[in-house]
Amino acid sequence: MDLDQLAALRTAEGSAALAAATEVAGGDPLTAAAALRSAGVPAGLAAAALTQAELRRRAAGKFGPGAGAMFLTRAGLEQATRRVVADRRAARLRAAGVRTLADLGCGLGADALAAARAGIRVYGVEADPLTAAMAAANAEAAGVADLFTVECGDATAFDVSTVDGVFCDPARRRAGTGRRIFDPNAYSPPWDFVTALAERVPRTVVKVAPGLDHALIPAGAEAEWVSVDGDLVEAALWCGRLAEVPRRATLLSGKAGPPVNAFGSGGAPACHPGAAQLTGPGTAEAPVGPVRRFLYDPGPAVVRAHLVAELAGELDATLADPAIAYLYADSATATPYARCLEVTDVRPFSLKRLRALLRERRIGRLEILKRGSALEPERLRRDLRLTGDLAATLVLTRVAGAPTALICRPVTGEHGRRP
Repeated sequence: MDLDQLAALRTAEGSAALAAATEVAGGDPLTAAAALRSAGVPAGLAAAALTQAELRRRAAGKFGPGAGAMFLTRAGLEQATRRVVADRRAARLRAAGVRTLADLGCGLGADALAAARAGIRVYGVEADPLTAAMAAANAEAAGVADLFTVECGDATAFDVSTVDGVFCDPARRRAGTGRRIFDPNAYSPPWDFVTALAERVPRTVVKVAPGLDHALIPAGAEAEWVSVDGDLVEAALWCGRLAEVPRRATLLSGKAGPPVNAFGSGGAPACHPGAAQLTGPGTAEAPVGPVRRFLYDPGPAVVRAHLVAELAGELDATLADPAIAYLYADSATATPYARCLEVTDVRPFSLKRLRALLRERRIGRLEILKRGSALEPERLRRDLRLTGDLAATLVLTRVAGAPTALICRPVTGEHGRRP
């Protein structure tokens, strides 16, 4: 895709090609291309339309029905924020008093569109000309072009004194290759520039990779990890006046429905229906004890936010190994932050004895979870040679440093639920 192809797609002929491509998207690419050519669509326009139709089809899971009118690139779609996350962030910015926002490195505009929908005036800056043009087109398609404008340029050159809030999502992939960048100082904009933004604008939010090293979190910033339907999708640093707590784990639902928990830990209101929030300093240590009747498997946002100790306090639970984030308790308590399993057997790990136990229990369908084990689950599954007609969950872990196998069964109902 280039600027000429984008311009062609935005003509009446291009719109017709997109409509035709949408009808055949998801099928065999060669058949789809032949169908458009037989309808008289020029080859170049047909190829561009089919690419957009397929990207829009894939984007529906991130953006909902609005994806059907967006212009996208593969790399931009992969890096774009899910709508449920962007909308929640925009609501929090609006509630914090942000009325004008600079989106430095706005990409296709997912976050900027959410902020504009929340009534915030957004000035986007994007270095890539095609991506900037697509972001502007997306603003028009969403009906917020009066609130979201884009300039193609260097994000580090934008005059942030003209806005009362900044959002920055530094590029973490190399241009041209798409390879991930693990050195923050190789981000674009570089990490030193990004972290210095908070000193220039009191309300600054930085989107970062979920695997961010806690040592890189600026002093005084709130670090938040966000999961959607159980999948860890991003982390963000809320700086300056936006920081409310040291660490936060936010669990969102991508589905419509009532809130899982109307208030976060400590009474902080959830910013989106379906949100649950656990907060704390991120430095507490959970108590250690024996394996108990129920095992809790904390969600990835809780683990990455270092809030396992806070969850242990809510569940009256303990760790069986200080380095392994499985919690154990005597009772099953409903929580959105962890999955609950009932432990039926605790055995020192031995392949031979485990195989015999599963055969004795007639276990033929086995879910395998692990933390603190070097075993490869699928290879172990083959080695176990399962033959029964019943199901169970095998947890590979350590207890007081010793390799241990736990046989578990699900806790049904609300007590076993985790979004």
